Amino acid sequence: MSKRNLIASTVIGACALGSSAVVSADPLNNLHNESAKIHKAAAKSQGKIDKLYEQSQELFVEYRGVVDQTETLKVYNDYVQTLVTDQQRGIDSLQRQIDGIDGVKRGVVPLMFRMIDSLEQFINLDIPINLEERKERVERLRDVMGNSNVTTSEQFRQVIEAYQVENQYGRSIRAYQGTLDYQGTEITVDFFNLGRTALLALSLDAKSAWIWDNKARTWEPLGDEYISSVVTAVRMANKLLPANLLKLPITAAE
Repeated sequence: MSKRNLIASTVIGACALGSSAVVSADPLNNLHNESAKIHKAAAKSQGKIDKLYEQSQELFVEYRGVVDQTETLKVYNDYVQTLVTDQQRGIDSLQRQIDGIDGVKRGVVPLMFRMIDSLEQFINLDIPINLEERKERVERLRDVMGNSNVTTSEQFRQVIEAYQVENQYGRSIRAYQGTLDYQGTEITVDFFNLGRTALLALSLDAKSAWIWDNKARTWEPLGDEYISSVVTAVRMANKLLPANLLKLPITAAE
């Protein structure tokens, strides 16, 4: 082979080798590119998965919160329902009482009239302590019973109050000024009552004294031996002297 042909063969061989290297490099590059794309896609998918996981965790936490709140609301609703049931029982009870008010009135009103009549009779039979005041109280009760603007409960309250006042007369020791009718003569005196045990009267000049005889319904004069004791009793009732033992005429209980 000539020298020229040898060189040509060498050049051709080199070109063939170079062409073969280029052909071999293209699939490898493609493989690297595809691998890179796969990794990129995998990373992107992983990012989506991570994001979805975080969202699912948030939803789970929110779900647990809703469940807990639901349980709490259920317990509270049960408690409120208990209160509502109890209040309804109270309302039903009040309604029954309201429905029965007319019946109560029909029974209470006649009772109050009987109580007033009994009170008036008792005052007329009792020793005459503050007699005019007590009679006026009875008349006021009768006026109240005829007043349509006064409720039944208020009427009943005033009747009971009158009985309480009468009860106090039996417990108190009092002295007050008034007039005494003795043998047709009006005399201004100081009255002294020891509860309902005794009712005495002392003239303003402290020279005469009387005692009420409830059986005879009249005033009886007291002997001079009692006058000083009555004077002391009146002063004690007016807080002018301290309480002390006294000698007073007391009617013995039968």
